[in-house]
Amino acid sequence: MTPPVFAHGHLRLYLLSLLAESETGMHGYELIQALGDRFGGTYIPSAGTIYPRLGKLEEEGLVTKAADGRKTVYAITATGRAELASRDSELGDIENGVTDSVRRLADEVRSSVNDAMKTLRADLASAARDARTESRQASHTVKVTQGTESRMNLQEAEALLQSFRHQLRSDLRGAVAGDRLGVVTVDVLRARLDAVRSEVLATLD
Repeated sequence: MTPPVFAHGHLRLYLLSLLAESETGMHGYELIQALGDRFGGTYIPSAGTIYPRLGKLEEEGLVTKAADGRKTVYAITATGRAELASRDSELGDIENGVTDSVRRLADEVRSSVNDAMKTLRADLASAARDARTESRQASHTVKVTQGTESRMNLQEAEALLQSFRHQLRSDLRGAVAGDRLGVVTVDVLRARLDAVRSEVLATLD
């Protein structure tokens, strides 16, 4: 089970720190985006996580809210700044924890991508074995021709897959180094790999 990104009570304090950095206050969605940016996109809290905490902070007099058209702007109060100042050392520990969480989530992203690539390669190899089995059931001439062609195609497919894997792995590592690799990337990759697999297998029917 993946441990929580924030320990109990830490997200509350972190929201105060984000509001303290803004001179004009922030919308709830802006706070969600700011948190996502701090995590390089690997963690994006839901509205159901953020808004109840903002409501609690308002009840405690640590933030205020004001209407801005259809949106609500939250701003830190003097009381909120005082609490933030009194817990400055604790905030430093939270920042360290955020860094550790980003690294952990990035590792999970890399693991998920590697697993997806291994699955795709195994499916290609399995499809190639099936093709060779079917070719052996045909006549000797057709069998030799198809078997040779299948092996050549398999070699080319594996070379393409290996090149793709190396290039994508390099691209993803570069994104992680710049804290730009998010969960959306993994979801897109998983969906595209599934689509590629289906299209490849469809050509073998």
